[in-house]
Amino acid sequence: VQLVESGGGSVQAGGSLKLSCAGSGYTVSNQSMCWFRQVPGKEREGVAITDSEFGTSYAYSVEGRFTISKDNAKNTLYLQMNSLKPEDTAMYYCAATGATATFDFEEYEYWGQGTQVTVSS
Repeated sequence: VQLVESGGGSVQAGGSLKLSCAGSGYTVSNQSMCWFRQVPGKEREGVAITDSEFGTSYAYSVEGRFTISKDNAKNTLYLQMNSLKPEDTAMYYCAATGATATFDFEEYEYWGQGTQVTVSS
């Protein structure tokens, strides 16, 4: 199983980015998946989850600005990030689990390598 993120970069506050997480070795449509982010010295934070049974859920800090989605034909998970703020600056990771999706990073078996998002004021 391999997850490969892309789409990170540097933007100004108010801008947008779309992150991608391409999967191989498994089927994205069957997996519960989550986007996490982490800044140095802080715990990994779940920001958006998608679960085949329960749908999507977002952290309060990103709700209304971020959208998680899947393209099953491309076996890819996305995170559309709009109205970005400097506090969104972090390394972003996608993760997958065979269990029900939660915001607990310890529940996830598979991780990508991360993609950096930097938002300047």
